[in-house]
Amino acid sequence: MIDSMEKIIHKHVYWMVLGGYIMSWDAIEYVIPERPDILFIGINPHPGSYRRGVPFSNNKNFWYNLSRAGLIDVGIEELRDDEKLKNFYLKEFSKTYGFMNLVNRPTKDTTKLRKNEEMDGIIRIKSVVQQKKPLIVCFVGKITYSKFSGLKKVAIGLSNAKLFDSPVYVSSFPIRGANDIRVRELLEIKDIIMSQKEK
Repeated sequence: MIDSMEKIIHKHVYWMVLGGYIMSWDAIEYVIPERPDILFIGINPHPGSYRRGVPFSNNKNFWYNLSRAGLIDVGIEELRDDEKLKNFYLKEFSKTYGFMNLVNRPTKDTTKLRKNEEMDGIIRIKSVVQQKKPLIVCFVGKITYSKFSGLKKVAIGLSNAKLFDSPVYVSSFPIRGANDIRVRELLEIKDIIMSQKEK
């Protein structure tokens, strides 16, 4: 039994709470530590990421940019290897950071999501944030935060809103666009974390 971490293995049909753990069965395992530095929120997994068992592993730019920003101490060459990335994700990443999806059903793109399919995920994420108290919650992509918040207009960057006591940051989706913009966003998040720890 893990005391300081919460294993979250979601199934797109149902989820349940048992003995302090949120349990079910799926291809991606989500482990949320106590008081994570960052809780990343994605919209839903690509089938390739789902198959590999690691978020954003179909296109690994998310991971490369974390490395470029110094948020993880792993080189890009190592991250290119699926097995090494999965090992890092399960054993090291989850000591400091957490990851959840609004929807756990994999699709090739977000247009394949059903209307209101994210509603269960919103409840689940709010519950985890309230319990785990991350230093910052980072929604990956405008559409992710739009679906979570119900807002039609969403800006990249630090939001005026908070999720319970956790600041909310909306980052650019990591698949398309210039990496330097995404790395700058992650460096800004890094600064916010440092200021949160000094409080």
